[in-house]
Amino acid sequence: MGKEAADKKASSTRVHKKTQPVRLYTKAVFTGFKRGKSTQHEQFALLKIKGVNQKQDTSSYFGKRVVYIFKAKNTTNNTRFRTIWGKIVKAHGNNGSVRAKFARNLPPRAMGSTLRVMLFPNRSI
Repeated sequence: MGKEAADKKASSTRVHKKTQPVRLYTKAVFTGFKRGKSTQHEQFALLKIKGVNQKQDTSSYFGKRVVYIFKAKNTTNNTRFRTIWGKIVKAHGNNGSVRAKFARNLPPRAMGSTLRVMLFPNRSI
């Protein structure tokens, strides 16, 4: 009786297949603010998305959410990480850059840093 129970228990245990975690975002670099010859518009950030090199490729990213994650000095809500969320609104130029509008303007020290472009929700479904 004991051997049958042990065999039943061994056959009912599940074997979990080890897979790589799925990343639901792509990376982008904050290249600067939208600007003219003598003016700078801090409410629009220019982003260069990895793997996007043409204006036609940017249309699939319109409306996607963008997040800038940074580490602060003080702990708040049990974490030192802070986020600033934004949304991609339109293309900028012909080289695959996009404009994003953030809830709070990005700080100038964020220029050159990596942001996350969330790939959900997907509009093609």
